[in-house]
Amino acid sequence: MKTERFDIHQHITDQIVSAIEQGAGEFRLPWHRTGGNIMRPVNIASKNAYRGVNILTLWATADAKGYESGVWGTYKQWGESGAQVKKAEKAAYVVFYKEITVAAEAESSDESETRLFARATPVFAAEQVDGYVAPAEEPPATVIEPIEAAETFVSRTGAQVAHGGSRAFYRPSTDSIQLPPREAFIGTATSSAAESYYATLLHELTHWTSAEARCNRQLGKRFGSEAYAMEELVAELGAAFLCADLGVTPALRPDHASYIANWLSVLKADKKAIFTAASKAQQAANYLTSLVGERP
Repeated sequence: MKTERFDIHQHITDQIVSAIEQGAGEFRLPWHRTGGNIMRPVNIASKNAYRGVNILTLWATADAKGYESGVWGTYKQWGESGAQVKKAEKAAYVVFYKEITVAAEAESSDESETRLFARATPVFAAEQVDGYVAPAEEPPATVIEPIEAAETFVSRTGAQVAHGGSRAFYRPSTDSIQLPPREAFIGTATSSAAESYYATLLHELTHWTSAEARCNRQLGKRFGSEAYAMEELVAELGAAFLCADLGVTPALRPDHASYIANWLSVLKADKKAIFTAASKAQQAANYLTSLVGERP
């Protein structure tokens, strides 16, 4: 009997769609439903942060299960660290891409070509294991306030930011970001007014990377009329990634409600759309980080 092949793209897409739908009544996404600052999920073995769509699936799983450690690993990695995954614990899945060489499709061709195949890997959170003791955090030599870190990060990108009016947007014609005055931002149950301001600014800064001279994000070629919704999702994810890196709690933008229905329609129609959005968001975050590193 032939078993059905596990489709990691569909699995993760369904997970993100479900997470968005569960919070849609309040228009809150998984990475907004937190009582404090968020962090990128980290692998127990490499100590490296997960990237791209893996951030989203682990955030969504942690939110649904109430996990707060942010530390994940495979069954083997936990064993090698001296811990043991508890019996009957269910894994979350992350995806990695592996290059394989296959014969070219043309019958007369002797050439080969390289393709990327998605490989699903089950991982468990620190809350699902016995014998793990989180290392004590050492305070940094120089303590930098999270908002100060965000202010420095944005200024070092070189992006032009102006204040005034009641809307937040990136204007391609002038290559500039427009935000309401800082005092116009208000806090939420999970973020201060300052955090709301920086979360919005990082959202627009991600839009800023879409320009041809930067990340050259041309989503219209694939998503057509849905390209606007996809760009908004990329900006939302990019802001969430940057907020996690800079220690800023992501705030809910007042215009998110109108985007969610469009996001869901795109994700449900294309199981790889969330992978594309997360990949583009990761590219934007990497680009901005490279700018910050290049400037004195």
